Amino acid sequence: MIGRSPMLDVQRVSVSYGNLFGVRDLSLAVGQGEIVTLIGANGAGKSTILNAISGVFPLSTGTIHFGGRNIGGLAAYDIVRLGISQVPEGRRIFGRLSVAENMSLGAITRPRSKSLRDDSERILDLFPRLRERLRQTAGTLSGGEQQMLAMARALMSRPDLLLLDEPSMGLAPMLVDVIFETIVTINRQGVAVLLVEQNAYAALEISARAYVLAGGSIVLSGSSRDVMNHEQVVSAYLGDA
Repeated sequence: MIGRSPMLDVQRVSVSYGNLFGVRDLSLAVGQGEIVTLIGANGAGKSTILNAISGVFPLSTGTIHFGGRNIGGLAAYDIVRLGISQVPEGRRIFGRLSVAENMSLGAITRPRSKSLRDDSERILDLFPRLRERLRQTAGTLSGGEQQMLAMARALMSRPDLLLLDEPSMGLAPMLVDVIFETIVTINRQGVAVLLVEQNAYAALEISARAYVLAGGSIVLSGSSRDVMNHEQVVSAYLGDA
């Protein structure tokens, strides 16, 4: 349940590409320590709103507040410093760099300190496969390992809010389970999560609340349990799951 002042408060945001709107008049919120999921068909605007929150896309209208501060118009690196980190769709790791170098880039906004080393160890405990491959070139990792690296890199900035864009895309079912279990663990360590995910059933299973997007707008919201049981959501996204 969201308190009076949510950690993230998106109000009536529109993002346009020329004359076309990626999202229109969209409002959502994420409370402290929540996992909130966004579901919708391809092209519904899910990635667009994540990129707007993280400062990659400019706002056409509306406001985004994080921790009570208006972050609309801030540069992406300033938003990272404030405590929001994004794992983009497709991972976008630096394939020619090592695993360790990719992780270091995630901490580029932080000064070198003992806490940075401690965080690196804690994150490698979350992803033991990466510990075994620290010197390996990132482009030679499997798809699942690359997703782990993208998440580890984002966590190195020590975010309060993690934006996850399609973390299970292209992964084998066994690895999907590992990724979702890790998301829950990250959340239990105090990081709020805004999750975009095509695997709607898995996302709704681990989240507290959900928003359904269609045509760039929110068409349904509520507890994940209620959304999961909604007739239109079952028909469109869950099938026989």
